[in-house]
Amino acid sequence: MDEIRSTLFTPKLRWLLAQALQRGERVLWQGQPDGIARMLLWRILWWIGFPWLALTALAFTRGWIGESVMFLLVLGVAMVGTPLLVLLYDLQTLYVITNRRALIVRTFDKATVTDTLFSDMDATFEILDVGRGPCTLNFASGISPRASDTDYTGRYGFRWIRDATAVRNILERARREDAARQAGSRQDSARG
Repeated sequence: MDEIRSTLFTPKLRWLLAQALQRGERVLWQGQPDGIARMLLWRILWWIGFPWLALTALAFTRGWIGESVMFLLVLGVAMVGTPLLVLLYDLQTLYVITNRRALIVRTFDKATVTDTLFSDMDATFEILDVGRGPCTLNFASGISPRASDTDYTGRYGFRWIRDATAVRNILERARREDAARQAGSRQDSARG
């Protein structure tokens, strides 16, 4: 079950994922955040930013403002650019569930691969509805709130994904199968 859009960043994301996979590790699911929905959440800044820029330009041409024009322009550009930056960030993010762990692969700023082993995950996974379809699937807690993909309480997981219930089911099944595999290997080593 793959939910990846083909973009300019897809080859590098796939390459990073291939480098991160261990021997015998299989990808069970991979997807990306719904960047369009997240960008549209921030579109309120366009309603403020474009009029802000227009008023700043008008005030500058009329001579009402002088030296502060640069600050006001930068602020307006930041408001207009933030939704696009959010979309760019999400296009450079890949969420992956393997038969051993969950991975978040990202090429934004610098290439990173963050993994969470099944043993480090919470006992139950939490789905938070963020509105308009996408949800957040939290599978770990106690992470620093400053870390990417972590909310202010330290809950960590896949942000803005479609069909979070199906993804949660894949993650739960993978964790159960991994636990059964490890229990079987411990029994085999105890016999030998």
